[in-house]
Amino acid sequence: MHVLITGATGFIGQHLCRALGQDGHTLTALSRNPGAALRRVPGLSQALVWDPLGVPPDLKDLSPIDAVVHLAGESIAGRWTPAKKRAIRESRVLGTRTLVTALESLSPRPRVLLSASATGYYGDGGEVPLTEESPPGKDFLAQVCVVWEEEARRAEALGIRVVCLRAGIVFGPGGGALTPLLVLARLGLGGPLGSGRQWWSWVHMDDLVGLVRFLLTSDLHGPVNAVSPNPIRQRELAKALGRVLRRPALLPTPGWALRLLVGEVAQELLFSRRVLPKRAQEAGYRFRVATVEDALHTILARG
Repeated sequence: MHVLITGATGFIGQHLCRALGQDGHTLTALSRNPGAALRRVPGLSQALVWDPLGVPPDLKDLSPIDAVVHLAGESIAGRWTPAKKRAIRESRVLGTRTLVTALESLSPRPRVLLSASATGYYGDGGEVPLTEESPPGKDFLAQVCVVWEEEARRAEALGIRVVCLRAGIVFGPGGGALTPLLVLARLGLGGPLGSGRQWWSWVHMDDLVGLVRFLLTSDLHGPVNAVSPNPIRQRELAKALGRVLRRPALLPTPGWALRLLVGEVAQELLFSRRVLPKRAQEAGYRFRVATVEDALHTILARG
């Protein structure tokens, strides 16, 4: 297939492009810096310049696009100042609007749009198992996810199958959420965050990439939770990290201290989300990495 991808230079994007390139697909990236994208990202055939908040990119001169994978968005890491929150929201909402507007001008149009979303959609779910039918939360990130998905689903009116991929915490080699956790754990500071009782829904990079491959050719549409079927309490993750690294994982970080250190984004570490991949499993996707310890061993083995 000819796959158009945004966010190709990101943590997920680079892993995905490598895999899709190995599958034999032709990959075109939309990037603020096409030259850098071509140098950094394995598997890309070409790259075009685009401004997610500007004029929609002109895609008419490309060979017909079969699928679009939309990953671009401002990182949520860092202190959530008013400017940072505006960038988080606008990069997702306006960026998706710009992309869908560009797809509207094409003939033929892509068959499928896989648009990133996040398990942040559900807010703080406590102990309740969360599936794709569960309602959204009321906090900042949940409401961003709601509008983000609405913008992506505008493409349905164009005859495009739309999947909103609600990804959990992504564990993989070379970056992502695991990097700061490993640093703390190696220093013996990898104890529970807050109470440690909160559920963390995670996914190994191999399964996230595998799920994208699966969804490109399936008939699923709408929200799909991209998470392992085995969510874990945060304190159990801390213990698993300690066991794998052979380091103590006892010293907790109180919630108030975490909020003092990083501000409002601390809620993403302290919220409880027991998210399950109901629709992916019902459709026949089989997860490769079942447990957090399996994930940690495979990631550390790859360096």
